[in-house]
Amino acid sequence: MAGFGSLMLPAAAHAAATDPKSITPNSRSDVRFRPYAGGDAVDPALVARAREALDRHSSRIANRDRIGIVDYSKRSNLKRFHVLDMNSGQTTSHLVSHGRGSDRNHNGYLDNFSNRVGSLASSSGAYVTANRYTGKYGPSMRLHGLDWSNSNAFQRAIVMHPAWYAEADMVAKHGKLGRSEGCFAFGKRDHWTVMNLLGDGRLIYADKLA
Repeated sequence: MAGFGSLMLPAAAHAAATDPKSITPNSRSDVRFRPYAGGDAVDPALVARAREALDRHSSRIANRDRIGIVDYSKRSNLKRFHVLDMNSGQTTSHLVSHGRGSDRNHNGYLDNFSNRVGSLASSSGAYVTANRYTGKYGPSMRLHGLDWSNSNAFQRAIVMHPAWYAEADMVAKHGKLGRSEGCFAFGKRDHWTVMNLLGDGRLIYADKLA
């Protein structure tokens, strides 16, 4: 597909926005992330797991300046997909769906993960972002699973894409987002932001701590 233009972030972001032009590729080990206070904040225990995954899969991750972290401990009405700048510790946080096979009662909570083809569930573990393409929902990004728990991600067509059922107005109307078939589905604006911040060759780590 045609190349994407430069990222335009919302003027009033709920978290400190990251300027892609100011980011350098070297990550520091002494980054201080903003304190965890529940809600939309990033759980430091999940950050630690993501950093371990980044080191474990270093040969597969071309760019270490920013990472995505998905906290599936939280209900889908909360902004639980975080893009972290590994140098400054700044974050942007976004609503993201989970798979219908992980939430059969459709209560907004992810109950289980699955790597099985046809499960329609979300998978836990480390992913690396791959190429962009135009799919059913528009501009999308392919992903490769790096762990045993998500090794079928590419075969299952688990991708990042925009979707109407992941827009913020779904939370206002129903108190939760709709469900995907295992993909990371965002509202259109959030998807554009996340896809441009991460780009190709960066880590996404998805997990549930409780």
